[in-house]
Amino acid sequence: MNEQLVKLDGIELCTDSFGERANPAILLIMGAQSSLIWWEEEFCQRLADTGRFVVRYDNRDVGRSTTYELGQPGYTFEDMADDAIRILDAYEIKKAHIVGMSLGGMLTQMIAIRNPERVLTITLLSTSNFAPHLPPMEDKLIQFFSKSAGVDWANKQSVITFIVERSKHAIGSKHIFDENRVYHLAKEDVKRSNNMASINNHGMVRGGESCIGRTSEINVPTLVIHGTEDPVIPYAHGQHLVNEIRGAVLLTLEGVGHEMHYDDWDLIIDTISKHTSKPD
Repeated sequence: MNEQLVKLDGIELCTDSFGERANPAILLIMGAQSSLIWWEEEFCQRLADTGRFVVRYDNRDVGRSTTYELGQPGYTFEDMADDAIRILDAYEIKKAHIVGMSLGGMLTQMIAIRNPERVLTITLLSTSNFAPHLPPMEDKLIQFFSKSAGVDWANKQSVITFIVERSKHAIGSKHIFDENRVYHLAKEDVKRSNNMASINNHGMVRGGESCIGRTSEINVPTLVIHGTEDPVIPYAHGQHLVNEIRGAVLLTLEGVGHEMHYDDWDLIIDTISKHTSKPD
């Protein structure tokens, strides 16, 4: 890892980078409850090898970034979107390609709306603008998360088991679940976390209402990547984004769930590489 702590406005954000700083920058924003390690090192390096400078980071309340008392997140989604700009400033990046997964994709949309001058392109993976008419999370996930209150957050093995089961519930039918790989990532997540219980604050964060209805205003090249069997944010959400954002392109991953499976990396990296080669 090439970690760097960004300290601005009274908070700390843990970042990591790959590739040469002189190359066009890609900022990766991960989803709820997930630290930077879920942008796996090999994925990031392979993306950097396409001639990009890749930065991943821990959102607030995950990994080594600032955490808050459980139940009292002292920030909004707007603050989380602004954190991405803080990181670009810290790395002296004027404009970047922004790639967001799940919650990170919502934050990416907010950045494109609120700070278009800092954005070259956006890529939205397994995400949504959460328009009210779109289908909800599948019942199996709702039931799973309803049981998360029973997790002993002070017990490392209990937390690792929760993370592995969370990933298992989110997969589609195309790929076999690689439990050993996910277990290793979960173990690393727990090892480097300031406070694992704080990841639950992401479900309590508010804000973003001012941007939710403005998706159609996004005016940068947009790539949408979505699995047809996503049980967390159903495929219809990705289709809706493509219809809302002028010129957006959809990469459909047949049989894929809410996941970044190793076997899809070649296609995802190649598509992002081509998308981020669009002229400014």
